[in-house]
Amino acid sequence: MGIKVVATNRKANHTYKIIEKYESGIVLKGTEVKSIRNNKVSIKEAYVRVIRSELFVIGMTISDYENSGYSNHDTNADRKLLMHRKEISKIKKMVEEKGRT
Repeated sequence: MGIKVVATNRKANHTYKIIEKYESGIVLKGTEVKSIRNNKVSIKEAYVRVIRSELFVIGMTISDYENSGYSNHDTNADRKLLMHRKEISKIKKMVEEKGRT
């Protein structure tokens, strides 16, 4: 079974020059996982920011899960990305350079 891509930002490849790509985990709640499995996610306006030596994805929209009960997740909440500290510090140094995003 291969990897299923649930969201891409094709516009980013045209707007920015991609120097490096990284793979990370993401902290999600149960209803968020179910919504992503149903392809109810958008990263069109999303970006990643380093906050206190941790990575957060900001602006990612995960729609409400249609079969949820009384509790649901915040659709536009900041979500923590899971990466090794060395990789995070490397990204932080690169972003602090002039002209890099």
